[in-house]
Amino acid sequence: MSHGGIRTTLVGSYPVPDWLIGQPSEQGLIDATRVVMKTQELAGLDAVVDGELYRWDVNHPDTNGMIEYFIRPMSGIRTAISRMEAEAFARQEGMGFRTQPAGIVEGPIGEGTLNLPRDYLRARACTKHPLRFTVTGPHMLAKTLLDRHYADKPPLAMAIAAALADQVAAIDPDVLQLDEANITGHPDEGGWAADAINVVLDAATRSKEKGIHLCFGNYGGQSIQKGLWKSLIGFMNRLRCDHVMLEFAYRGYDELPYFRDDLDPRIGIGLGVVDIKSNVVETPERIARRIEQAVKVLGDGRVKWVNPDCGFWMNKRSIADRKMAALVQGRDLFVGRGT
Repeated sequence: MSHGGIRTTLVGSYPVPDWLIGQPSEQGLIDATRVVMKTQELAGLDAVVDGELYRWDVNHPDTNGMIEYFIRPMSGIRTAISRMEAEAFARQEGMGFRTQPAGIVEGPIGEGTLNLPRDYLRARACTKHPLRFTVTGPHMLAKTLLDRHYADKPPLAMAIAAALADQVAAIDPDVLQLDEANITGHPDEGGWAADAINVVLDAATRSKEKGIHLCFGNYGGQSIQKGLWKSLIGFMNRLRCDHVMLEFAYRGYDELPYFRDDLDPRIGIGLGVVDIKSNVVETPERIARRIEQAVKVLGDGRVKWVNPDCGFWMNKRSIADRKMAALVQGRDLFVGRGT
């Protein structure tokens, strides 16, 4: 059936199956990825994700490995942290939710042994469906480090961006998505953040579509960043991406008019219609109403995707599966009413 140009997808992460945590192996990871992708296909999602299962770190379950997985392999970064370094990091503004830095920058940053093409090819081999592949962005990664080399965040972010750019240049996903969950609380950093993000986006010449996921954080069901979407519109307009995936279901939809009036029309909107901070499963009717409300405000053609606010890694699988099924059913219900 026609979906009216509005596609369904997930943001990236999925609850790691208990059996993979209990007996981790490469074959187990492949099998789990197949299960996660098949679950999405059966739900009817238009683009699937790998669940980011390969990043799982028992020592960092709160972030699903979205930081350490990228930082640890990079050259120029030491990950053994002293007490004094942890205390110095704690004095940095905006990182109070972390007890210590992800690493100490001691020299020029390079990709080291990071191997995203390997991770992408593993996922690509597990499905014939359109695939959205996710990468943590340079602003977020830079903010989690204690820098002893570059002496300023903008050049640090640019060095990380260069390392990520070399990685994404080698892959060809249907959608490449960068995840940025710290800029939402720091719109004053939007200029240098956008410059670094664009380095990665520009390198992804083989990706068919490019997106940015922005949210206000999800740590144990809590928002970490405080702020308003309207403060970030200028930052978004600088991004050389096709769409932005945004948190709305938890926050509400009062700020939609800012996107109608001020967001560059070349940038499509991925509308958050599923609240991952709640275990209550939305009904398809509720999701359809959320889409209808947004389309009425934004106009036809602006909403390109509908999605959860953030990743599912903190939800139980039974909750995540029912929420993604409701997402597709709600989109179909909305489209059916317009035909």
